[in-house]
Amino acid sequence: MTAVDQSPVKGLSVPVRPQEAASFEGADLVVLSPGVPADLEVLQSVRGRGIPVVGDLELASWFLKGEIIGITGSNGKTTTTTMTGHILKASGIPVQVGGNIGTPPSSMVRTSRPGQWNVLELSSFQLETISTFRAHIGAALNVTPDHLDRHYTFEKYAAAKARLFENQRSDDFAVLNADDPVTRGYAEHSAAKSKFFSSTQKVEPDAWLDSERIVLDGERLMSTAEVPLRGVHNLENTMAAAIIARLAGATREQIRAAVMSFPGVEHRLEFVRELEGVAWYNDSKATNVDATLKALAAFPGGLWVILGGKDKNSDYRPLGAAMKEKTRGVLLIGAAADKIENHLHGAVSTVKCGTLEAAVLHAHASARSGDTVLLAPACASFDQFENFEHRGWEFKRLVNELPANRLGKN
Repeated sequence: MTAVDQSPVKGLSVPVRPQEAASFEGADLVVLSPGVPADLEVLQSVRGRGIPVVGDLELASWFLKGEIIGITGSNGKTTTTTMTGHILKASGIPVQVGGNIGTPPSSMVRTSRPGQWNVLELSSFQLETISTFRAHIGAALNVTPDHLDRHYTFEKYAAAKARLFENQRSDDFAVLNADDPVTRGYAEHSAAKSKFFSSTQKVEPDAWLDSERIVLDGERLMSTAEVPLRGVHNLENTMAAAIIARLAGATREQIRAAVMSFPGVEHRLEFVRELEGVAWYNDSKATNVDATLKALAAFPGGLWVILGGKDKNSDYRPLGAAMKEKTRGVLLIGAAADKIENHLHGAVSTVKCGTLEAAVLHAHASARSGDTVLLAPACASFDQFENFEHRGWEFKRLVNELPANRLGKN
């Protein structure tokens, strides 16, 4: 490091040092931020000296009071985590929510209490550095290729997600997507009781989609029309949250009422505005190909899709067929634009816009009444933005500043 920002620890007498071997001399324990790769060469030498290397999640779990609910998955974990917390709170069940969403696990220790549920969204980066961490209820929503720039192979990525279940006991629960072969396979490697959800098949006595209704424990929970979120994937998220909440003590009636009042999650298929008959949606949290496919599936067609950002060693070719069916045009931004255009290979009309602002202006000029403009980038944001939230906020600002009354538009 040539420069170090010491602002977070100013006044705390905490030394700030570069990530090099000399800095770890005399250490009894090394705690990693999730953003630091666990396979750095300097950390291998630390482990070689017998010094434990763990992450923030592992450290926090040593001190958290109350039971832990851990929720992971390539997509949907923010929505499911937030919805679970919303249901428990609305049901009068003590709960706090954090993890990979909002509040870090270590910051939840002070506010944790016996008899309280700690609902944690968990990333593969957090799970790969656990040792004794145990969730009383663990949930895996789906596992599709993501973060291959960090984990290198899909198998290693899936194995990191699987660590959520490795320390569970026979009185714990594993909530798993029966339609995903990877998550379904996690049941074979956990001592916990398996609870399944499915949008394609009956998985009695757990949760499944039966035509236009959600069934929980063999009885109707609610109609799909009562779920205030778009897309089948959000019905799957709802089923997972319902199972978790039921295990945590919520009644069927409390779950249904809470789901119906759930406001959704910012940057997840978030409606921004309608302008001259064109609907604008922000799905900035669609940072991988599967998330973008799920976003496309939530709309009937007439889409102008904004794609691109920082590549994560992704394969964008699976987007081709869905894009051809659903889109009027694809607007490319960011560092991955050339790769995405190459992978789509003429399946759809593409325009290289470069920046988000240029893409919004192009969509505004091109879309007609009845169309939808969707930001679902399938990429990380770090080439042009601080994070996906920053990207989503900027999109909403640009959209809300668009003028109405465009001359010559039908």
